[in-house]
Amino acid sequence: MIRPKIPVNPLPTGLVAPLVHPTTGDITHGSTNTPVCDCQHTAPAPTTDQPRVQLPAVHLTPAGLVAVVAGGAGLVLVVGAVLVSMLLAVAITGASVAVCAVVLRSLLNGHNHR
Repeated sequence: MIRPKIPVNPLPTGLVAPLVHPTTGDITHGSTNTPVCDCQHTAPAPTTDQPRVQLPAVHLTPAGLVAVVAGGAGLVLVVGAVLVSMLLAVAITGASVAVCAVVLRSLLNGHNHR
């Protein structure tokens, strides 16, 4: 159940598919003049002469650019302050657990010596 199942490749058939399929008029097979390629070729799709749709570009004024930069800087400062405060909380918790462990050890060792 936990072991992965590796798929087994079937035996090679010996058929080789060409990278480029020839068109029906290019290459013929044998003397019967039948095409090598039996696939059905379709004509390319007709192109439409419609102009491309242009999306409106975003134009930032100097005041807008200053607002974006200030907002980004403020976001970086807020995220940094939150991460630093979380790291500080973890450090304070670790230090308090270490102090509690030392106090408990001294209390238990002092109780055994009496």
